[in-house]
Amino acid sequence: MRARRLRAGLKGWGGVGAMAVVCALAVAFALLLPLAQPAAVDGAESGAQRVARATQVKADADCDDPEKQTLSPSSADGPTITKIKNREGEKRKLVVGVDQNSYRWGYRNPNSGSSGDLEGFDIDLVHRIAEDILGDRDAVQFKAIPTNQRIQAIEDGRVDMVVRTMTINCKRLLDVAFSAPYFKTGQQVLAPKSSPITGYDDTLANKRICTAAGSTAYTTLEEGRKKGDLPDSADISTTVPNQLDCLVRLQLGEVDAVVTDGALAASQAAQDPTVRLKGEPFTTEYYGVAMNKNADDLVRRVNQILVDYRDDTANGWQASYDRWLSATLGDDAAKSAPPRPEYLRTN
Repeated sequence: MRARRLRAGLKGWGGVGAMAVVCALAVAFALLLPLAQPAAVDGAESGAQRVARATQVKADADCDDPEKQTLSPSSADGPTITKIKNREGEKRKLVVGVDQNSYRWGYRNPNSGSSGDLEGFDIDLVHRIAEDILGDRDAVQFKAIPTNQRIQAIEDGRVDMVVRTMTINCKRLLDVAFSAPYFKTGQQVLAPKSSPITGYDDTLANKRICTAAGSTAYTTLEEGRKKGDLPDSADISTTVPNQLDCLVRLQLGEVDAVVTDGALAASQAAQDPTVRLKGEPFTTEYYGVAMNKNADDLVRRVNQILVDYRDDTANGWQASYDRWLSATLGDDAAKSAPPRPEYLRTN
């Protein structure tokens, strides 16, 4: 059975062999990325400001609507944006943490030729932000950031922002600031077509489940076990730095199922025709652009860009969805469209 699964997985773009190539490219790209790092954001918080902000966010830590905890839009340049614009020469770029192996979101297409440019829905958004702030859509330094290092990369000042299918939640609001949502999704189960698993239910009993370390999927499974939604016998001990590694583990027969955002899982099912989504989404989540908590002007600017991006019917959100995601999520983008933004954060 295991050998048959491996042979089946080798077919098409998403087979184990292709996955190995992509993972090798990911390592090579990470090593070749420019080492220049932007300085940390100006204006470190005072002790009083930090306490005030922590108190405010802590009060929201059990919030029902974390996607609304963001600042109102503005096109004004503040200290963070000014510092980005003042970078000189080759360093005058927006530094963005992204994924490079999430099919149709942020990935290097091995069939794209020698250029190997990053492609996908998240990458389109990055180019739009760079065009607005720096006047050049290609003025971007991409940094490959593993799932479990996204917040740390922002806090360390290694990136100006992270655009990497990152779910907005109350816990993360303690550490970073988010834009308004730019995509709606939910957690789903991915498993081999032949598997008896039917979704997030009792069929996960005694099954080995893979998630990305630091992901909302793992947190959801932990909470599900406490609440009794997930069988106690389900093994959730397998975590990996990057979500794509879970698909490889699944193809190798090392785990029985993967839990991740349905939008990502749909792309993985497109990569490997031997697996499929099982059951319906069992959470509702929203992706946002993550930034430093002190970078209020950048948060406001990105929110303004998102307003314009959604309204741009020719080259905006809908056009990007049609190009990258309609093949895996369907032609009707309504279920994935972000909600009408609300800006409840005041400072």
